[in-house]
Amino acid sequence: MTPTRTTPTARRGAGLVLAAVLALGGCSLGGNSGHGQGGSGSRGGDGGPSAQAEQRAPYDVTPLLKPAKKYFGAAVDGAPNSMKPVDAYAKLTGKRPNLVEYYAAWGDGFDATGVRNAWRAGALTLMSWEPFDATLADIAAGERDTYLTSYATAVKKLNLPVVIDFADEMNGPWEKWGTRHVTPRQYVAAWRHIHDTFAEVGATNVIWAWSPNVVDPMPDVRLAPYYPGDAYVDWVGLVGYFSGPRATSFDAVFGRTIREIRRFSAKPLLLLETAADPGPRRSADVRHLFEGVEGDDDLIGFVWFNYDKRADWRLEASPAGLEQFRKLAADDRFGFDVRNPR
Repeated sequence: MTPTRTTPTARRGAGLVLAAVLALGGCSLGGNSGHGQGGSGSRGGDGGPSAQAEQRAPYDVTPLLKPAKKYFGAAVDGAPNSMKPVDAYAKLTGKRPNLVEYYAAWGDGFDATGVRNAWRAGALTLMSWEPFDATLADIAAGERDTYLTSYATAVKKLNLPVVIDFADEMNGPWEKWGTRHVTPRQYVAAWRHIHDTFAEVGATNVIWAWSPNVVDPMPDVRLAPYYPGDAYVDWVGLVGYFSGPRATSFDAVFGRTIREIRRFSAKPLLLLETAADPGPRRSADVRHLFEGVEGDDDLIGFVWFNYDKRADWRLEASPAGLEQFRKLAADDRFGFDVRNPR
């Protein structure tokens, strides 16, 4: 789920459909990882004595793929181009996010300033890239390569790690790239073409997150045909919300989807977009969220969607839920400086 955009098509028609059901909807460059073996650590591409040397070698994202601690992420309006919303979120929750998600349309320029801002604050940037104004068939056929190559080159030039989640929730019918408009083959072809273009320009500083919606609202849509393959994916992201009368446990929201994914991939899992309905149950939902992530070594963290959009997902909307969130977020297992993940 994204905030309302200024583009003609608003993000997440999914919210209207999925709020009524279980959960709201919201790589390696080959078998040997393929990520750059150059700069890593706190100085990569961002000042310091060896900044120039770091920029000459591709940033090695490997230590960020499955760190010892969990990502403590947030999607907040205006970030990371401005870090003031992140500062406010940190004050609200008692902990600074180390993963900041934002939403960008196909055709937007790469927000190098935002990625740099987040990095300087010890956070990784996750960009949800949404092809509202380009068909996946055109992307796969190379019809949008001028833009794509320029974008990939800008990512390479910055040489800081960034997570890219392209055309998520593809297994639902509400998006232009969803099941009503795109076949699994078209989706996979577009994903692989984008990945290959980044590889060709040397932008190996990307963590690729393939992110379906939880499957319960669309039980007849299989995920495996939409999967680009382990050589094209670093993380499997999940979009799912504690929303509706049946979403009363972590397993009720995410369990079925995780079990299906494990039939074809063992990649690390990230709850790429989640939150809970406001109201008396939110405190329990927050507890289920933290316990579910803590209890699975393959789950590397979560991103809380802190927006008022079709429901008030903001933590401040529920004082009891916020109190529970602050208590559980204090656990040292959540959050770390991404510039020094070891």
